[in-house]
Amino acid sequence: MIRYALHCDRNHAFESWFQSSSAYDSQVKRKLVTCPICGSAKVDKAIMAPRIVGKKGRGRATPPEPTTAITPEAAPSGPTSLLMAQERELRAKLKELRDHIVKNADNVGERFPNEARAMHYGDKEHRPIYGEASPEEAKSLIDEGIEVSPLPTLPEDRN
Repeated sequence: MIRYALHCDRNHAFESWFQSSSAYDSQVKRKLVTCPICGSAKVDKAIMAPRIVGKKGRGRATPPEPTTAITPEAAPSGPTSLLMAQERELRAKLKELRDHIVKNADNVGERFPNEARAMHYGDKEHRPIYGEASPEEAKSLIDEGIEVSPLPTLPEDRN
């Protein structure tokens, strides 16, 4: 998975995750990447610093860097508060992503693998969809070169 900082032609900044850089290119070409603020499909990558992990750093989890600046007055009181703030921000972004998908895509339920294949092979017109697939079905779709990603689920969604 790769995360890109993006911006639309109206200068709205947002982030999105993609399976690979070629998945991003393909989705932008098909106008599937849209600004969550204004809905514009004229989206470009913004400049961002890469996160490179050396051989020694592999296997050690490092916390994500904050995506917003924290003023001294608003700074959390300690490391735990910072992690909780980052977790809340991440959860809010995942919820926003999930809500955007649910609002702008068709839920095809258990027909998802068949619908995705039909669109991929040109039997049906491309449109945003989401639905259900077993891990084996998802792997099979990916092996066929069909771009799929899991819909983010938060703990409160399961309660």
